[in-house]
Amino acid sequence: MITPKNNHQPEVLEAVVIRFVGDSGDGMQLTGTQFSDTSAMFGNDIATFPNYPSEIRAPQGSLYGVSGFQVHIGSVEISTPGDNVDLLVAMNPAGLKTNLHAVKPGHTIIVDTDSFTKKNLEKAQYESNPLEDNSLENYRVIEVAMTSLTKESLKGVEGLDNKTITRSKNMFALGMVYWMYDRSTEHTEAFFNKKFKSKPNVIEANKKVLKAGFNYANTLELIPTAYTISPAKMDPGTYRIIMGNTATAWGFLAAAEKSGLELFLGSYPITPATDILHELVKHKHFGVKAFQAEDEIAGIASAIGASFAGDLAITTTSGPGLALKGEALGLAMMVELPLVVVNVQRGGPSTGLPTKTEQSDLLQAMYGRNGESPVIVLAASTPANCFDFAYQAAKLTLEHMTPVILLTDGYIANGSAPWKIHSVNDMPEIKNRIVKKPTENWHAYDRDEDTLARNWPVPGTEGLEHRIGGLEKDRVTGNVSYVPENHEYMTHIRAEKIRRVQNYIPNLETEFAETGDLLVIGWGGTYGSLHSAVKNMRDNGNKKIGFAHFNYINPLPKNTKEVLAKFRKILVCELNNGQFAKILKINFNGFEITQFNKIQGLPFGNQELIQKFNQLLVK
Repeated sequence: MITPKNNHQPEVLEAVVIRFVGDSGDGMQLTGTQFSDTSAMFGNDIATFPNYPSEIRAPQGSLYGVSGFQVHIGSVEISTPGDNVDLLVAMNPAGLKTNLHAVKPGHTIIVDTDSFTKKNLEKAQYESNPLEDNSLENYRVIEVAMTSLTKESLKGVEGLDNKTITRSKNMFALGMVYWMYDRSTEHTEAFFNKKFKSKPNVIEANKKVLKAGFNYANTLELIPTAYTISPAKMDPGTYRIIMGNTATAWGFLAAAEKSGLELFLGSYPITPATDILHELVKHKHFGVKAFQAEDEIAGIASAIGASFAGDLAITTTSGPGLALKGEALGLAMMVELPLVVVNVQRGGPSTGLPTKTEQSDLLQAMYGRNGESPVIVLAASTPANCFDFAYQAAKLTLEHMTPVILLTDGYIANGSAPWKIHSVNDMPEIKNRIVKKPTENWHAYDRDEDTLARNWPVPGTEGLEHRIGGLEKDRVTGNVSYVPENHEYMTHIRAEKIRRVQNYIPNLETEFAETGDLLVIGWGGTYGSLHSAVKNMRDNGNKKIGFAHFNYINPLPKNTKEVLAKFRKILVCELNNGQFAKILKINFNGFEITQFNKIQGLPFGNQELIQKFNQLLVK
């Protein structure tokens, strides 16, 4: 283990934004993750943003093949991965070309000069070498022959081929950044010991390169001193860094334990939802049954079968997969069985932008089925609260006997943040409606007076035999019914059951102001960006702006109209073309609702939001 030792006291910073970029094979995701985890161990608040191409291995040196990982760490509350970058680590010309715009003037760029060959410069569409033509004079550029120095540091280490040696250069960059920001290498060295325990030469190589980069930074005159970011003040408790997809999986594990049911996942792999399947497969000792189906339809159909048999059943997907699941989701709504569908949204339509973020599946979640088929729709808003809303989705589906769609997105699913570890004992109670023995005059579609949820008879239980299927059913017996009045009655009952969920979800609350000139509205994964921008406005003296964020989409919170009425203007910010704004306009007439939309596969930036807020406030 090595720790920074400087002749000067490290300069204390409140927060810093660092971006690592390079080819897909340069290990930028691993580098960023290690820096993030180490900073979390130090006690910093953190937000991350992995950004990588959809191709498994894009052409080396190409502009569209750049893979990046951005991390924002601070001693203050951090709610976004940040806008402008304080430090850019560029492993090749393409990484520099596509990310230079994000670097603050006067701030630092580290480049691997070995990669700035004529061939790579041409691939990155440079007419001249930016390291030689003075185009970077507004930045502090640290030129490092990283590949050469990596090879030099590994002389004498046996059993390594040239490819393995070259790929280790990301650890040289990480070592430099550890020195610059006063970080210890202890966590990363422990990671090497665990990950490569059967390959001692690989452990030795990575440690040597990490140390070489660390010591090299200590010798550079361009970095006269290290910086440090103090630990953040956080609520007492035990924390860990967690990714959104992992948090989602754990939320379902907690719900299964709390409800006393076994968890079943029927799923087909699809970016960016697959990691939920990967995570749940690890927990068979908790009674998890994970089934990788041959396609999206089989995935949801198997989950419906598991629900019919009495399991907490879920299926996971992304936008194109949700389209394929539409018919079976209508079946689950029709037979009134509990089922959670997780849709980790990505850029669309069709294959679209598989590794980029978007919020364009909202209307599909609301209306993407034939007939009158309403379901509950929730949206998580941070990597950490993916846990809470997975748990809440399970609670609502089990207690109200109707499917729930849980929306996350690629931004929060792949991003990470500190998460305060929960005890299942402290989680809200989950009641299920499983009937274990018949009562007098029992019928499958007897309903709870408050929720209108029907019974949940498990097949094979004597006396609980009943019919089930996609044909319309009699309001009491569940037998097939073509009576016109019965169909209309059942249609209204299923809709009313969703509406009554309002009685079991929290009211909408505003942050920063309860009344004012402008209410900023968001939903889902835009929370961090919007919260940060509105907070910035408030901190700079603007007292006329408030913020409301929706996690409950269908039904909307009971007091939504009351909240809207307290502000002169309403701005709905979405990573789509205005889908939630449409829902608000459908439900609430008479309000001045303005839209701010971004459809670039990227989250909102702080400055673009503030600029829009100011435009509306001066009108």
